[in-house]
Amino acid sequence: MTSRPPTLDEVALRAGVSVGTVSRVINNRRHVSQKARQAVESAVAELGYVPNVAARSLASQRRGAVVLAISSDDPALFANLFFAEVITGVNAVMEETDLELLLILAASERGRDRLTRILQSRGADGVMLLALRENDPLAKVVEAGNVPVVHGGRSLERPPRWYVDADNRGGAREAVEYLIAMGRRAIGTVTGPLDMHAGVSRYLGFREAVALAGLADHRVAHGDFSELGGATATARLLDEHPDLDAVFVASDAMAAGALHVLRERGRSVPGDVAVVGFNDILTARHTQPALTTIRQPIVALGSEMTRMLVRVLAGEEPTPLILPTELVIRESA
Repeated sequence: MTSRPPTLDEVALRAGVSVGTVSRVINNRRHVSQKARQAVESAVAELGYVPNVAARSLASQRRGAVVLAISSDDPALFANLFFAEVITGVNAVMEETDLELLLILAASERGRDRLTRILQSRGADGVMLLALRENDPLAKVVEAGNVPVVHGGRSLERPPRWYVDADNRGGAREAVEYLIAMGRRAIGTVTGPLDMHAGVSRYLGFREAVALAGLADHRVAHGDFSELGGATATARLLDEHPDLDAVFVASDAMAAGALHVLRERGRSVPGDVAVVGFNDILTARHTQPALTTIRQPIVALGSEMTRMLVRVLAGEEPTPLILPTELVIRESA
């Protein structure tokens, strides 16, 4: 039985440098100190690391750039702290490499055309893909680009080869189980978009938790991950189910809208209606009351996507990664 070959991460750990530094040394890139280069070369020799030959042969053809493509053309995108935190994580790892980052909002035909031109001209070595929807034409664009693609999240159609995701289903289930443990019985949910894997997974987590507790799962209103969408859906829930005593809202942005509507309707939180969100963006700490929510490691989502793409470009075959979530208890539930 042959032993497993060492990975890029193990070389980096032995050399005491970042994975990006190892990649630069292996691919004969510049901007590496002599001390770091010697440490990497010693670690490579000691561990017997053999870079992927095909990847090495492509090194001279690389442009030294990767794309973060987001399936959105909303000008208010960067007001959404979820995306801001993802980009923070992406940038943290990019700074360890000599790669440049191109950011493209690619939900519109114009954005997709721009990405197509970049990929056809070999202007990027790889793509990170975020916020993909079912049957999203952006998926076909990157598939035709013939470059490595790492997904942030999964698609509803088939699992991609490389992806980083959070435990959306398990996190949602934990949120609802917490509400049930508080004694709430008329529990509703405001879902995310059901043409996105995250939206579907969080809805399924809600349904699993109430079903296991023998409760009804019909108190449902569909949202779009925006604050306005959360407010509109919550108003609909209250109109259709005035007995509502708790609501799991599938994003913190929507939960902020839900809290606004509950306040307008004269419902106290958490006295009349307990509220739990999802994400734990900065907003969750400053709502009135502060939001109990499911924390997913958003910055880590961005950094692990980038780290995975760097490893793929170095010739490795990383496995998909599911990041854990955790319940953060504040005043809203």
